[in-house]
Amino acid sequence: MTKILMYSVRDDEQPAIKAYAAAHNVTIDTNNVVLHADTVQLAQGYDGIVIQQRGPIGDDAVYAQLASYGIHQLTTRTAGVDTINLDAAKAAGLTVTNVPAYSPRSVAEHALMSIFRILRQSPLIDARVRHNNFDFNGLQAKEIHSTTIGIIGAGRIGGTLARLLHALGATVLAYDVQERDELRDVVTYTTKADLLARADVVSLHVDLNPTSTKLIGAEDFKIMQPTAGLVNASRGPVVDTQALIDALQHHEIAMAALDTVEGEAAVFTRDLSKVGLDASPQIKALNAMDNVILTPHIGFYTNIAVQNMVDIALDDVLAILRGDTPKNAI
Repeated sequence: MTKILMYSVRDDEQPAIKAYAAAHNVTIDTNNVVLHADTVQLAQGYDGIVIQQRGPIGDDAVYAQLASYGIHQLTTRTAGVDTINLDAAKAAGLTVTNVPAYSPRSVAEHALMSIFRILRQSPLIDARVRHNNFDFNGLQAKEIHSTTIGIIGAGRIGGTLARLLHALGATVLAYDVQERDELRDVVTYTTKADLLARADVVSLHVDLNPTSTKLIGAEDFKIMQPTAGLVNASRGPVVDTQALIDALQHHEIAMAALDTVEGEAAVFTRDLSKVGLDASPQIKALNAMDNVILTPHIGFYTNIAVQNMVDIALDDVLAILRGDTPKNAI
């Protein structure tokens, strides 16, 4: 019987995994560790491997070691593949697949919630209320149909968000290196600088690659309105974190909602309530600010998305093992 090992599996994924194994008559084992040089030996004896991790695999020897076990693929049940050295995987003869569209709606809805929270100034109101201050003076909200929202990266997720915003009556600007004709009825494409200057909230939905690293930095924050907010539901390194901290502290922008941030692998998914955030000073600084909404990369975390991440990832593994072409090869 075909045997597949899934690394770094959460409890909430188990029902979907068990159902898939039964439906396809395969053995699927799981663990709760990420793939790296010290855990790669767990893959011995398996036909296929599925991973999900927030940090890079690290040692490039891992790919050759997987190949030495007779493994021919490496599947990540995420959209992003920046945790994998694609060149090293290719050199080892591994076909890499991902899940590019597990649920664009899940992340788009999280971004929309974040936009609403910024427009309603909810973190500042929450901070006052926590201190028994129920005076809302100076925290007037903006109705979304009166605002301009800028989307940087109008792909699957950004495009889904654009349609949600358009349905709510917002003016939607978009900047993308590849403009999509099917979105022209809901967005106005413009330059990055124009979008930053006009938007009440800027929402980021780009993948992480060399051209998007630190896509938003100190000079970009100077262009934005001092009343504007930033939503990052893409990848942490897309934003220059120190520049963001400086911009928030110097009131160059008003607020940020971050579902992802540089250095998150050391913090997100962990309970640090007893040890604190001293080991991650930038995240500690952001978490201490009343005008920052910080969530632990949970935009994807919905019933439909989790099911799709499991099913689509495993479909590609089985396709490769059958000698077929997987749908989502990188």
